[in-house]
Amino acid sequence: MATERRTLIADAALDVLADEGMRGLTHRAVDRAADLPPGTTSAYFRTRRSLLDALVRRLVDVDQTELRTLGAAFPVPRDADELTSGLVAFTELRLTGPGRRRTLARYACAVESVRDPALREVLAPRENPARDAVRDFLVARGVPDPEERTVTLLACVDGLVFDRLVAGGEVPRAHVRGLVEAALRGPDGG
Repeated sequence: MATERRTLIADAALDVLADEGMRGLTHRAVDRAADLPPGTTSAYFRTRRSLLDALVRRLVDVDQTELRTLGAAFPVPRDADELTSGLVAFTELRLTGPGRRRTLARYACAVESVRDPALREVLAPRENPARDAVRDFLVARGVPDPEERTVTLLACVDGLVFDRLVAGGEVPRAHVRGLVEAALRGPDGG
């Protein structure tokens, strides 16, 4: 029961952060969002820092589960079109529904982590099958520095997600395709 309550509170904290930003993340706001009696959140997480830590750990846990599921559902792409389609689907997950809320919370936490090394450590990227599939795709094509290009490609896709999160709309397939083509080109542009 206590574990379920902690998860409920962490999920509500994610929602509060997505809706209200870092300044709106308070114990009272989380109690309201979780429809809990006043004081419940502070009974489980005495400080704002412990609440933020629980929120970030929950965010990472949900993200990692999603990435493992995506990696299992989308094995190594057979061609650039398949990789592009997979990345476009990923951007849609990050920009709609619950994924959008997590993306808003993730960026708020990322900005906060600039001043908080412990938070940055929890948020640090982890290995996952979806990322591995992109790297393996590039390896299979003989791309030099596939690890570095995977990081660059996914960082650029993340930048497109951020841009659309702020400006609205979806990530254009042509933009993702351009990034995939750039990752496949050799260092001399060929």
